[in-house]
This record gives sequence, structure tokens and C-alpha cells, in this order.
Amino acid sequence: MKNRVVVTGMGVCAPNGLGLQEFTKSLQEGKSGIRFHQELEDLKFSCQIAGKPNISQYHINKYFSPLQQRGLNASGIVYGVIAGMDAWKHAGLAIASKETPDWDSGIIFGTGILGVDKFRESIHLIDEGNTRRLGSTSVMQTMASGISAYLGGILGCGNQVTTNSSACTTGTEGILMAYERILAGKAKRILTGSCSDSGPYVWGGFDAMRILPSAYNQAPENASRPMSASAAGFVPGSGAGALVLESLESALERGAHIYGEVLGGAVNSGGQRGEGTMTAPNSEAVQRCIVAAVHNAKIQKGEIDVINGHLTATGKDAVEIQNWSAALGCSGTQFPYVNSFKGLMGHCLAAAGSLECVAALLQFKKGQVFGNINCEDIHPQILEVVDATKIPRATMAHRPEIIAKASFGFGDVNACVIFKAYKNE
Repeated sequence: MKNRVVVTGMGVCAPNGLGLQEFTKSLQEGKSGIRFHQELEDLKFSCQIAGKPNISQYHINKYFSPLQQRGLNASGIVYGVIAGMDAWKHAGLAIASKETPDWDSGIIFGTGILGVDKFRESIHLIDEGNTRRLGSTSVMQTMASGISAYLGGILGCGNQVTTNSSACTTGTEGILMAYERILAGKAKRILTGSCSDSGPYVWGGFDAMRILPSAYNQAPENASRPMSASAAGFVPGSGAGALVLESLESALERGAHIYGEVLGGAVNSGGQRGEGTMTAPNSEAVQRCIVAAVHNAKIQKGEIDVINGHLTATGKDAVEIQNWSAALGCSGTQFPYVNSFKGLMGHCLAAAGSLECVAALLQFKKGQVFGNINCEDIHPQILEVVDATKIPRATMAHRPEIIAKASFGFGDVNACVIFKAYKNE
């Protein structure tokens, strides 16, 4: 038991749902959280749609004290605190006393870029010679580790408290970092996850690259089209996902609910060599990462029955499916069921991996494989590899045994984690 790691709590702050109940329902029903944003039109963006959590003042008041709210202007921190606190609560864990930290619990919570709006606000004040008006929280809101620092202070974690950052691979990589720390006996439990800021100052660079779909401003829910022949680019998104990883021994001692087991995984990089670039993955590296994850998890390739891919709704989706096929040595009807949740929430950048891992694990709980939306016209190169029945359009009844989830990020970096349904043994 000391060498096994399980997931005992999860939380989400997503474009398609706040909290597990709303998030699960949207996944089951194929309800998109992608919306038109007037601000993007006013700023003359080509793509004027995005996935953004719907946060009200009620939520701010629920998760932040009046003192914490003073000068708070970092959406990623808001999303991360909401998801992280929910995951901790759902795991049945208490907040440490005011006097003593919880030495057995840590935090590995990643981000890509944090506090962009706070940076902008601070720059204006500094340029105007008003540094005294910056407030005491400007540093905490703009440092990358601000999210782990906020959560660490709220929960009182005394083990490792840190932030990782690996572009779109961040959340999945963080799960593996937490898994390895618990496996090594250095912590009993780790709150891991990732978050991403919202807004034009985050999404503008992608709009400038012309890799976002600009033809769907009047039909935002149809814009993100993973595995589709008509995919026109990824829809930017934001939010946060969080998971509590814990040693099986600790979970059983507490009588905790277990969402699934982390069997292992792998991370690597294509080195931006060969076909790999800053923005495109090296296929050999992707395949090596998947194969290494299977080996590390001590399973056979054929045991994987569901894949949750990175699958961003670009022309690279077909290449990703080809890489899965080559790595697992399967095709046609022997290929696992495969889905992408980016049709429902967009590509949430650094938050993508953690949000999608939460969604993948919920399939164990529900005994379902969540459907893919907007892929009525599956890409013909994908159909050369995978039988169409393995890409469910709607949520279907199937009790997964082993799920492989992968993320691939800018910088030619890769991560793949293997989850297993937990059964009392």
C-alpha cells in the first residue's frame, strides 16, 4: 500500500462548470462553455470567442476573505484557489491549525503565466510614479508561484509547496511530480493542479499567430472541433483543475473516497529536433513518452481501454492519433475509445492537463466514456487509423479499467499519465 498512489479529491473551475456536479453534467450532456466575448471584438481580435469560467461575486466572497480580496486582480489565482479548496474539501481533509502546519501535506500547483491583469495595473501605476498605490499583494499576485503560495497559506501545508510550468503539459506533469513524491515516501498527500489566467493579454499572442478559429464568432459552441476534418484551430480557454493525490495507506486509514489510482507515467521532450519545434511536437518523442508511461505503469499496451488525448482541434490531431496507434500498436476496432474535452471548454492552456485529468477520472465514477462534440466529420486521416465507433459522439455506457491521458506543450514537451479504476482488494 505504501507504494500505491490514489486520487481522493478533485475540484474544477472550468468554462463549462464550477464544481464537480455542474462540470460532470456538462461533460455527460456535451454542453459547451465557449462563449462570445464583446471585449475581444472591441479590441479587434480575429477570434472573439473563448472559454472562461463564470465567476460571480458570490464565489469570490465564498473563497476569499475581505482582506484577501483587497487589490485582488489575478484571475488564475481565483480559479486555482476555488478548484484547490474544493478538491481539499472533497477529499475530506481539514485545514491545518493556526499554530502548526500539516507536515505531511504539500502542494504542486502549476501555471503558465499568472497575474497578467495585475501586471498591467502595476505597470500603469509605476509609469505614473504611483508605486505606493501598488498595494501589498502585487508581488504575490504576479509571481509564478503565487498560486501555490496562496493555497499553501490557506490550507497550512508544511510539505513541499511549489509551482511547475511546462506550457500545456503543466497540469499532467504536476500530477506525475506529486505521484513521484508520494511514491518516494516524502509526503502522504499532495494537492496538485494547474491554472491559467483569462483575457486578451493572455490570448492576444495566439490571435496574432492566426491559429484560432475566426469564422465561428457567431457560433461559438461549434468552434472547437477536435478530430474534425473542419477543425479550424483551437479556442483559447482558462480555468483550473485540482486533484488530491494520496498514498493508498493514508487514504484507507482515513476512509477516504477513491476516484482512481495513479499507476505511473512519463515526461520527455523532443528537443525541438527533427519535426519538433517550439510549437509542434516531435512524433518520435510523443511515441516514446506513451511507451515509457505504459512501461512505468507496469501494464500491457492492450490494457488501455480509454484515451483522453491532447487533441486541440488543429491539423495536428490526425498526427496525434497516428502517434497513439504507433505507440500502442493498435488500430481499427482494437484502438481504445478516445475523446477530447476541448470541444466543451476550449484549450485552457496551462490549466488544460489538470482539468482534463479530472474529467478523465470522472469516467471511472460514472461508468461512462464522455462524448466528443463537433466531430460529425471525423478527419479522414484519423479514420484510416481508428474505427469511427471508437470516437463516441455522445456519452456512452462503458466502465473504463485503464485510462491514458496525455498532454503536449509548446517547447516540444510531453507528459502521459496512466490511471486505473480502483477496486477494493
